[in-house]
Amino acid sequence: MAISTTAPAVARPTSYALPIAIIGALFFIFGFVTWLNGTLIPFLKLACDLQSDSQALLVTFAFYMAYFCLAIPSSFILNKTGFKNGMSLGLAIMAVGALVFIPAANDRSFALFLTGLFVQGMGLALLQTASNPYISMVGPIESAASRISIMGICNKIAGALSPLILGAIVLKGASEVEAKIGAAADAAARTQLLQELAARVITPYAIMAGVLFVLAILIKLSPLPEIDTDGGDSGAAAGARSTKTSVFQFPHLLLGVLCIFVYVGAEVMAGDVIGPYARALGMSLDQTKSLTSYTLWSMVVGYLVGVFAIPKYLKQETALKLSALTGIIFSAAAYFTGGHLSITFIALLGLANSLMWPAIFPMAIDGLGRFTKIGSAFLIMGIAGGAIIPQVYGLLAHRIDHQAAFFWCTLPCYLYILFFAVKGHRLGRAG
Repeated sequence: MAISTTAPAVARPTSYALPIAIIGALFFIFGFVTWLNGTLIPFLKLACDLQSDSQALLVTFAFYMAYFCLAIPSSFILNKTGFKNGMSLGLAIMAVGALVFIPAANDRSFALFLTGLFVQGMGLALLQTASNPYISMVGPIESAASRISIMGICNKIAGALSPLILGAIVLKGASEVEAKIGAAADAAARTQLLQELAARVITPYAIMAGVLFVLAILIKLSPLPEIDTDGGDSGAAAGARSTKTSVFQFPHLLLGVLCIFVYVGAEVMAGDVIGPYARALGMSLDQTKSLTSYTLWSMVVGYLVGVFAIPKYLKQETALKLSALTGIIFSAAAYFTGGHLSITFIALLGLANSLMWPAIFPMAIDGLGRFTKIGSAFLIMGIAGGAIIPQVYGLLAHRIDHQAAFFWCTLPCYLYILFFAVKGHRLGRAG
């Protein structure tokens, strides 16, 4: 199926500074919104009076399933709008999702909170479908992992800040609030305390909606150039691509989709599940509310390594191999240790995860030519791993202990990523 865009396609810009700066700002937004989930999980469990971690982990399910549902439609939207207008539309949709939090808080409705998260995920699906191939293709493909590492630094610095900011607002004095709710004399008093807690999200999400709407307008008016994903190929690679009639004829892409699935699942386990994991090991809500930040700071360290090391010292596939091996080692260490040391190893999984997306995405879309947009959409669908794998963890944790559940959810992920780095990304490739 041939993909084309109605927006004028131009050659890659000779200067990458402006596009990288604009996309970097977008990745900051991605990170800030995405990693709020680590704070929302314990907050909504308390405010909506949920009975289990499995229910609370529906936060990640609703958010990440939006990527699965909206990725393919996003590719068709981008065909009509082009990259820049598509990014602007994605920001506007995210703003609508933030506004849904206001009636959700007023009604203390978990279903409505999940709806707002799904809508935000819709906007992010469109943004990610546009921005990831854009940053991969705006410069040489062999240095794409380095550029995506820069984006990752923007993303994860924002992600490290967001749970600290939101946690300070909505989970201020969390242990004391939790104790008051548990000791409430009657149902009316308990309901009042829960309503006051739920109302804490209204102001930050109203501000977020306003900021996102303003950014949507600014991106639409920006000088961000379009790039040509439909042509411009030459040589043997172009000859190989010219025989392809379907995106399903690229095995390395399809294996890459599964690789993104397990990678995002492992990343969400390390970033969002670390709080419930620590609670299960006996830590208080005040202690666990900002643990996501530690995982994300370790990711920032890894991204800095990627910026300076790829491709000068490390090839993308080598970085992915080392990352997968590190993930295997740290997952095992978290399982075979206990207490704060086990939690430390989970936070250090951020270091293992940091270079995975920057390596997997360009390796999977390399050589797709006119199938780049739809291929990117397939890869964005793989983000649904962040919805599914934490749910598997929640179910396993009720049957076996939390440490074993975490280990058996993450180890297979890192083993598959290692396979993709060693062999999977080459399958079906010409040359």
